[in-house]
Amino acid sequence: MHANARTHANDPFARLPEAAAFTVTSATVADGAAWAAEQLSGISGVPGGKDISPQLSWSGAPAGTRSYAVTVYDPDAPTGSGFWHWAVADIPATVTELPAGAGDDAGSGLPEGAFQLPNDARAARFVGAAPPPGHGPHRYFTVVYALDVDSVGVPADATPAVLGFTMSGHTLGRAVLTATAETPA
Repeated sequence: MHANARTHANDPFARLPEAAAFTVTSATVADGAAWAAEQLSGISGVPGGKDISPQLSWSGAPAGTRSYAVTVYDPDAPTGSGFWHWAVADIPATVTELPAGAGDDAGSGLPEGAFQLPNDARAARFVGAAPPPGHGPHRYFTVVYALDVDSVGVPADATPAVLGFTMSGHTLGRAVLTATAETPA
């Protein structure tokens, strides 16, 4: 199968319930653009990588939003299940932005009550992009979910997949920003 066909066939939202769209923007990266070195993974040994979570701002969430969650997911990782880079739950509805670096080891930029779940590297923090050399461009879906509950009710050690499953019945809206990264062969 042609690489482009493979990439476009892997839509992470294809089987999820419909949800209203709202807007997420970032001072860190424009939708469709490549991550800067700061959002690449130094933990994984990418030269210049710093594992700094992007700045995010969102607006236009649906009425009835009581909390938010944020995830960063790479469906193009050669794992059969993609790779979760970051997951944050229980962001209060009064919060509409996260500063760059909020996803550090301590979650220092997260609002009170919000918490990070372990990503696929099993670290409760943001881990940057690290596509395998020569694997082609990867997409990184940064998604803000507007939820109809104050707390999504997942434990702090849950996986991002469990968060997604638990959110599916509570998602009022989704705001999506897609960044890319590629490591030359």
